[in-house]
Amino acid sequence: MTRMKIGIAFGSGVARGWAHIGVVKGLVKAGYAPDIISGTSIGALVGGSFAAGKINQLEEFALSFHGRKLITLLDLRLGGAGLIGGKRLVKLMDEHLGDVQIEHLGRTFVAVATELATGHEAWLRKGPIVEAIRASYALPGLFEPVLHDGRWLIDGALVNPIPVSVCRALGARLVIAVNLNNDAVAMSNQLDGHMIDTMHADVHDTEWRKRLNAGRTGEPTITRQLFGTKKQSPGVTSVMMGALNIMQDRLSRSRLAADPADVMIAPRVGHISLIDFDKASELIDQGEAAATHAIPFIEQALSHLNGDSLATRDQPVAI
Repeated sequence: MTRMKIGIAFGSGVARGWAHIGVVKGLVKAGYAPDIISGTSIGALVGGSFAAGKINQLEEFALSFHGRKLITLLDLRLGGAGLIGGKRLVKLMDEHLGDVQIEHLGRTFVAVATELATGHEAWLRKGPIVEAIRASYALPGLFEPVLHDGRWLIDGALVNPIPVSVCRALGARLVIAVNLNNDAVAMSNQLDGHMIDTMHADVHDTEWRKRLNAGRTGEPTITRQLFGTKKQSPGVTSVMMGALNIMQDRLSRSRLAADPADVMIAPRVGHISLIDFDKASELIDQGEAAATHAIPFIEQALSHLNGDSLATRDQPVAI
């Protein structure tokens, strides 16, 4: 019997993307590890890490997060094409994925990005996996565009937040979509999570205050511009994340209406803001619970698509 190919589309969602780790854990434990993986933005990071056999290392990293760690990873700067240089994040990825080429992975993996000059959707299927992931999460205004094969690329969420179409085009018979924005707009349009307070506290510490406000006196102007104030108007980051929240939701609905997945996994993460990276434990648990809930639907879809004789699965394993 030939095993039916399963594809999974990991959607964008910034910090909520840690829920993808839980989804992977739930599917692998049940014996439904995907053969074809597509990912946008943080979905590309999780999908690429899984395809490269590094999902456990990524989970360990995610669980180590706290407000201060986020600040130390974000090499904030003025000038250039983004507020964040990104070199520290790249260095971290290089430690685990630096020598990995996409075409040498044991599973099919595609990172989705957007071509800056044309707005075309770019499918990154070969070359260094770190470069592909960087391009996929290069959110305009925050990260610089990535030059790849002569094209400047930015965040894939601008064109395909949940890349179901990629899995289907590459031969997946059953496509699972992971939507992190299903309940997001109504519940968490404003970034008012505790992470904002933590970041406010951290950026006022001596070292970061010096870096962010070099050459300035009085109030930390850059800090207030980036993060806003706790009780007054939002900062640049809050406005950008709120707008991204809305865009992802609306575009996801449109793309999924035209090309729906066979099974939708939608962890309940809308109450968590897009920058609450330190809530990895809760997000991973929510992702695993959503994947476990979806198993009967996956089994039903497999049976329906090709008959019981071909609806096979891997042996469940512990990860």
